[in-house]
Amino acid sequence: MSTVSSFDTKTVRPWDNPQPDTFATVDFPCPYLAPPRLPHGLRQLDIDHQWNIRVRGTIENIQNDSAVYHVSTWLDTKVYSGILDSLNLASANLDILCGEHRLDSPGDVRINFERPFITPPKVVVFFNAFDLDKSRNWHLSTTATNVDEKGFTLNISTWGETIFYSAQVGWIAYPKDRKHIFSTSVSTGDVRPPNRPQLKQGKSISFGKVAFSKYPDVFVALNQFDIDCNAGFRLNAYVDNVSTKGLTWHIDSWDDTILYSAAVTIIAVE
Repeated sequence: MSTVSSFDTKTVRPWDNPQPDTFATVDFPCPYLAPPRLPHGLRQLDIDHQWNIRVRGTIENIQNDSAVYHVSTWLDTKVYSGILDSLNLASANLDILCGEHRLDSPGDVRINFERPFITPPKVVVFFNAFDLDKSRNWHLSTTATNVDEKGFTLNISTWGETIFYSAQVGWIAYPKDRKHIFSTSVSTGDVRPPNRPQLKQGKSISFGKVAFSKYPDVFVALNQFDIDCNAGFRLNAYVDNVSTKGLTWHIDSWDDTILYSAAVTIIAVE
């Protein structure tokens, strides 16, 4: 059984009362026989641009029916709000593998699966932490390449003048022919070029040949962004109009943020 859970810092405190660590116990939609695996990623952030962009999403104290979700920062950074999504995987769900890149690992690192797949699987990646300097535009991307039955290369890259300190990436791998799961990466580049920044963008997509008997749960997390450093770091990725056939994705910003581009990983599961 796979479900999706979310933690929104605004359910604990108002956005204008930033804290170094905001957390809460999140109850799962249904209890598990054993503590589930919880790959997780950030999908909404509002961070002050006067300090470095430091944020981390973590999950601890994982029980059969709940876990404690954190959106945190350190030093002088002010995180006004954040939303952390998790894909909740039963421990017996052995055909879906997941893991996490370490903050102190190289930007490009080979990930070896704990069990090999029969054929190269579908692999998706997403950010759950990063640390970027305030003084240069924020360009960051993660991808999975060189996928084979035994593993893949996890890439974290930046470009231009960005000063990059660290990032952490979660990953999920599953057989390409597995039923009742759909995943993709969508981008603002699907609807406009990066040199025409705007605050709101979205698009309807189809699940293609993947069939669902009911409305799926949907996991959303950031995998790329390009944002001007002269205003706040504000991103909100979400979906609506979810049906058995498809959904509409949104990647939005607000106020004076200049969003050149962003991309998110979407996973729909039944």
